[in-house]
Amino acid sequence: MSGGYGRYAAGRVAQAAVVVLLAYAFTFVVISVLPGDPVTSTLRDPQNGFTEEEIAAIVAYYGLDRPVHEQLWESLTRFLVGDFGVSLRSGLPVADLVGEVLWSTVVLALSALVVALVLAFAVAAGVRCLPRGQGVLRAFPSLFLSVPNFVIGLLLINVFAFQLGLFRVIDSEGPTATLFAAIALGIPVSAQVAEVLIANLDHESDQEYAAVARSRGLGRTALLLRHLLKPSSLPVVTVVALTVGELLGGAVITEKIFGRTGVGSLVERSVTTQDLPVLQAVVALAAVVFVVVNLVADLVHPLLDPRVRVGAAAARERAGVAR
Repeated sequence: MSGGYGRYAAGRVAQAAVVVLLAYAFTFVVISVLPGDPVTSTLRDPQNGFTEEEIAAIVAYYGLDRPVHEQLWESLTRFLVGDFGVSLRSGLPVADLVGEVLWSTVVLALSALVVALVLAFAVAAGVRCLPRGQGVLRAFPSLFLSVPNFVIGLLLINVFAFQLGLFRVIDSEGPTATLFAAIALGIPVSAQVAEVLIANLDHESDQEYAAVARSRGLGRTALLLRHLLKPSSLPVVTVVALTVGELLGGAVITEKIFGRTGVGSLVERSVTTQDLPVLQAVVALAAVVFVVVNLVADLVHPLLDPRVRVGAAAARERAGVAR
């Protein structure tokens, strides 16, 4: 297991690195073919106040007067050493601009993930433990998924901020406002986790060991906690990793609705002002986060579930099935 797992882990790390580089290159090419000249539209904008010497220095730094493939090579070289360049709008380092707003988005995304997991496990536990109402609870994931997070956010602001006064809209970074923003972002995400968890609980509940436990008088809640929850939760690790992209994309909209200052507002300003280095850095950061989280999930899953075979063991199993 150790040798096979080591080769499996090394292969997955290499694949993740290639995916990140391809995502960065693809983003660069897409931004490069967009209409508009950043030199004319941004650097020579009188509102930015760049002098001709500063414009010449920025053009030389990014190689904007050279072919696209040379610009891509220069950009990839800087990206590999963690240099995201400087903003075409403010002249400040892109890493500083992203760092100023990153923590707010991270707090919102992690809070939303906690809300999603709590809600999903509560719905799934209700389906297995409550004597009545399972049909209604099974419909909750579809309901959560059908309502966009911006609609949920507007409803929460109207009810809990304007009518009940539980939080102030102008204090968008406060703990209570962050909680309601996380609820708006986490409810749609919880639907996928709940669906997978309920399906796996149903599957495990039909197994012989569950029937034996019930025949010995074990109640629904005890059966869930002692025997069903752990094997049913393992696929949730993979689903949670896949929802990271949804959390990041949803955070952009949620930050706008709740008036938070985060990566979403930075992206909005960058698109409006055609600040391409900032926009590319944010897209690359999102790709890195998504790939790393999925890589961690892929590496942890075989360790948590001994039924999962990787490397030579998986090849032997496939060969046995083929024979």
